[in-house]
Amino acid sequence: MTIFGPVSDVRPLFAQERRELLLLLGSLEAGDWSKATVCPGWDVHDVVGHVLNDYMRRLSGGRDGFAGARFANDETLPGYLARTNDEFVRATRQCSPQLMIELLAHLGPELDRLWAASDLTAPAHLDVSWAGPGPSPAWLDIARDYTEFWMHQQQIRDAVGRPGADRPELMRPVLDTFLRALPHTLRELSRPDGAIVRVVVPGPCGGTWQARTDGGWRMTDDADSPAAATVTMRAGDLWRLASRGITVAEARARATTHGDPALADAVTSLLAVVA
Repeated sequence: MTIFGPVSDVRPLFAQERRELLLLLGSLEAGDWSKATVCPGWDVHDVVGHVLNDYMRRLSGGRDGFAGARFANDETLPGYLARTNDEFVRATRQCSPQLMIELLAHLGPELDRLWAASDLTAPAHLDVSWAGPGPSPAWLDIARDYTEFWMHQQQIRDAVGRPGADRPELMRPVLDTFLRALPHTLRELSRPDGAIVRVVVPGPCGGTWQARTDGGWRMTDDADSPAAATVTMRAGDLWRLASRGITVAEARARATTHGDPALADAVTSLLAVVA
């Protein structure tokens, strides 16, 4: 088993998440599309354009083997993604909401077929940089995309005041995937072998996750041993922290922590997007 823990197969969830998204988008009023979201400078229309970009980029690269836009000289990964994402979003401002809905509905099943043909234990097509320096397994790469789609749907729902798509079967895999970043989050903190950091998320979407140090941090299912640090966070706070929908300071104010303060501080700085 890798440092990321056991394989998580989220492939059956893509169609469910997309069905919820398309129902939401089809119900929006004209004015809803221009409402601001938590993504700086992007309204609802822009976030939908970004999701469409994700669909098209994945199919172009994973299905068609197309390399896509090139890195500029000395461009970092965050800089590259910020630039290319912005370029696509600007272009989709020429597209009607109805056209983008139709494109998502058409391309989504194509993406499902791409994932269905994937070997979950093979190397990832795109490494998950926020979970470690790589290489990443394919299942984590696919799960990362599920979190991306689900998270952007929730950002749209927040913007237009429409709760939903947060049933445990849809939301818990997002928390599970984000928390696979725990070993990377703790990487700078050296502790004696056997030390455990535990994250508890109450409620039907939650659960308990642990990372253990054994020559380096890794995910573990050791739920019985005492923890050097325990952090309890609500599900909504955790996913918003991981995607920087709330600040680290806000997350720490809302969390309950016990034990080693440095370990708890690291957990409450967890980041599961490229930034």
